[in-house]
Amino acid sequence: MKFVLILSSSWLLAQAPVADPQFQALKHQLEQSQFKVLLAPPPQRGAYGALNPQTRTIWIDPLSFDLGIAVPVLVHEAVHAAQTCKGKGKGNIAPLGLTLEPLVYAQPFWLRYGDIHRKDLEREAFTVQTQENRLDLVSGLLRQYCTK
Repeated sequence: MKFVLILSSSWLLAQAPVADPQFQALKHQLEQSQFKVLLAPPPQRGAYGALNPQTRTIWIDPLSFDLGIAVPVLVHEAVHAAQTCKGKGKGNIAPLGLTLEPLVYAQPFWLRYGDIHRKDLEREAFTVQTQENRLDLVSGLLRQYCTK
């Protein structure tokens, strides 16, 4: 019984920070671009966020709020959303051709992918996610590629 109470308390704590105005603004912009943002653990074990381009569904693990990384995680998935829009949907996802330099400390996160296409996609997402002006950058990318 004690175990269940701990889980319930953790879940409630994780839900409270959703009022973060930066998170809410980006979530709203994604929803305006026909993406569904779910506050739930992603289907991929160990991930804090995920996107399914076929269904245009984004998962953000509620634990990311407790860790203080919810906004960067949503930014990362929003870059993938812009890549989905550029790829014209239906599961196609295309690199945006960003010329930003990735921060050195972010490189291990995207260099681990063996597939060059996936590596390009992740490089862009991790690069934008780690920029100081990440919200402005990703908002502009969503307007550029996802606005009809």
